[in-house]
Amino acid sequence: MSVENHRDPEALLRQIEAAERAERRGQLKIFLGYASGVGKSFKLFDEGRRRRERGEDVVIAAMQPDSDPAIAEAIRDVPILPTKNVHDVPVIDVPAVIARRPQVCLVDGLAYDNPQGTRHRRRYEDVEELLEAGISVMTSINLEYIAEQQEFVRHVLGRTKTETVPQDFIDRADEVVVVDAPPEADTGIEEQQLSQLRQRALLLIADVVDRQLESYLRLNGIQSTWGTQERILVCMTPRANAAKMLASGRRNVDRFHGELFAIYVMQQNLTAEDRMALERNVTLARAQHAHIETLEGTDPIRTILEYARSHGITQIFVGHNLRRSWRSRLGGTPLDQLIRDAEGIDVRVFPQ
Repeated sequence: MSVENHRDPEALLRQIEAAERAERRGQLKIFLGYASGVGKSFKLFDEGRRRRERGEDVVIAAMQPDSDPAIAEAIRDVPILPTKNVHDVPVIDVPAVIARRPQVCLVDGLAYDNPQGTRHRRRYEDVEELLEAGISVMTSINLEYIAEQQEFVRHVLGRTKTETVPQDFIDRADEVVVVDAPPEADTGIEEQQLSQLRQRALLLIADVVDRQLESYLRLNGIQSTWGTQERILVCMTPRANAAKMLASGRRNVDRFHGELFAIYVMQQNLTAEDRMALERNVTLARAQHAHIETLEGTDPIRTILEYARSHGITQIFVGHNLRRSWRSRLGGTPLDQLIRDAEGIDVRVFPQ
């Protein structure tokens, strides 16, 4: 006897519409620099040159002023579509690009504002129209020009930019490449600052990859169980340093757009002091916006691991008393069992 798999008609319609949009929409590739001078513009134009040599129809729709001589050499044989000057500001001639209908359009410098009276207020909106017209676009941007990264950039560099691109536009790219090279010119940025910016850019790419995976799964009608982000489980007990574990868990899941869980396995014969400690821990977990559950089971380690596996947990945080009795040295501790049996799940121990 077979059971027919009935699918939600609305979900199926959304999948079909998404597939149709993906079929007619151009591809977007972004070269992301973590600082000025890392060579993102050269990488952009060099790939455009190589694609043209392979037979693709490639044109340049926008260039940055004062380009490097190496770039001029790279684009020597690549056609350039003139920009329009509006109030002495170069603006992409979107109708001309659409009329020309190249396979690939190069736009160096994504984060520009257009003057009043132009087709779109922002250059990335020009690019969006080209993509919707079925033209693939390769473009470039620095981390400090992404709107949602402004707070981080201000913390690192003490400054921000006024012309920005929303993170959502970056997230919807088909490919984002971090140009990971030391700046060729003196940018006035210290080595530690460069390291922070580089790390942030790499984390941003990891987020984009996660979202690309989710989009692929939706487009192909595949149910996503957990995605690829961190899912951290904090094991609370009356004597564990829950505040430290929860704070660390929250920092990690925020960094990787994950989820935080906090559990307590019921124990017998708790003292009034133990109950008060657990209540404080639950309050701390709520403050950190964790998913909180109380579990029951005769074998605490098995109960924890069953919960972890059923919720796609990637890391388990536990507290541990470093003073071990002679009995635990002979037979092993519950922590030893947890680490031994938690195959595929990282266990992080917080001394108490």
